[in-house]
Amino acid sequence: MVSDSTLNALLGAAVTVVLSFIPFSPVFGGVVAAYLDESDPGEGARLGAISGLIASVPLVLIGIFAFVVFGVFLGVADPGMAFGALGILLLLFVGGGVMLAYTVGLSALGGYLGSYLVDEI
Repeated sequence: MVSDSTLNALLGAAVTVVLSFIPFSPVFGGVVAAYLDESDPGEGARLGAISGLIASVPLVLIGIFAFVVFGVFLGVADPGMAFGALGILLLLFVGGGVMLAYTVGLSALGGYLGSYLVDEI
């Protein structure tokens, strides 16, 4: 059985993914997760961060798929292009780290704000 906190984190991740065309959408996902959980600010920030991690999974999978597809094409076209594939892999790791920090950090901020809203309303 799934706990309420896990379900709320999944709902927050879904909000983040659905609103991904809006800048700072992880904040909204974190707010939803913490507000539905009615948690204190520390717990809300943790729940928001978990929501951000869950929302990052589709983006990571798309990045891995893109690397595999482009890496195969680069390796088949010219074996000397394997060094280009290593550069793409490095770029993928750096970009993935920045994306993960952005999503998890803003979701944690949203979780803190969502729990603050529960206390104030």
